[in-house]
Amino acid sequence: MNKDFPRIITLLREERGLSQKKAADALGISQPLLSHYEKGIRECSLDFVVKVADFYDVSCDYLLGRTPNRSNGKIVINDIPENDMSDFSYGNKMNVLTSLHKKLIINSLNIIFDQAEKLSSVVLIREISGCLMLSLYTIFRFLYSSNSKNPEGIFSIPSHLWKSKLYASRIISEGNVENLLNRLPVAEYKAIDRNRQVELSPTIIEEQYSAMSDSLLNMIQIVEKRTEN
Repeated sequence: MNKDFPRIITLLREERGLSQKKAADALGISQPLLSHYEKGIRECSLDFVVKVADFYDVSCDYLLGRTPNRSNGKIVINDIPENDMSDFSYGNKMNVLTSLHKKLIINSLNIIFDQAEKLSSVVLIREISGCLMLSLYTIFRFLYSSNSKNPEGIFSIPSHLWKSKLYASRIISEGNVENLLNRLPVAEYKAIDRNRQVELSPTIIEEQYSAMSDSLLNMIQIVEKRTEN
């Protein structure tokens, strides 16, 4: 049983605002059978996968969680060959990987900050930036400290303390972001206005950020696959 198919067909139906009964009628099956498919209780035929793909205008690979791109046909990081070196020199392959990862991260950040800005909260932007900068600092310090000849004077936090200090700061910043988005006050700052909302779905993301949506959706897929290991 494909673990992604039930989640994705449920998401697509809810995005269309369809009840299970209406979706089942359109797909030519019973509502109880569609319910079983959405819960992962029953496994459907390949013909039904194709029918669902046609109905929601997405690719079969998207339905099966093989790509975050609904229409398929776009390069993703996992498409870079690992063993076939006939088309890429090692240096060229690294350049492509680096460019793809940078684009994925930068585009995802652009979407995150654009949505956060709509909530008109300076402290939210500050705390989101804090979370990200703490992670960047961590990676940079690992890189910098990998060569013992690099002078440690660039950093003010001692080498035996920085990891624990940053871990604690990251937890606090993440908690502040979560509380702010849940409309709770943080320290002396007021809660975000409840009338301001972030309304998102895969369809909205693709419509509003056509040039960047693939990066964000790939980021989500890559992170969730990493957690499976």
